[in-house]
Amino acid sequence: MPIYEYKCQKCGTKFEMLQNMDATNEDVVCPKCGAPKPVKQFSSFSSSSEGSSECESGVCPTCNL
Repeated sequence: MPIYEYKCQKCGTKFEMLQNMDATNEDVVCPKCGAPKPVKQFSSFSSSSEGSSECESGVCPTCNL
């Protein structure tokens, strides 16, 4: 199940919720003020795989290699 990010239209609180991929915001409420139907936010994601890294490729912003 993915984690979705929401923003409350009433108080502006940003929060995350673990939901099924086909879930909507109809049943979601703000954990701070209880307002219904927060807005789903677009968010970035990261991934990694074993055996490869930016350092090995010679392009590493952390080590400046």
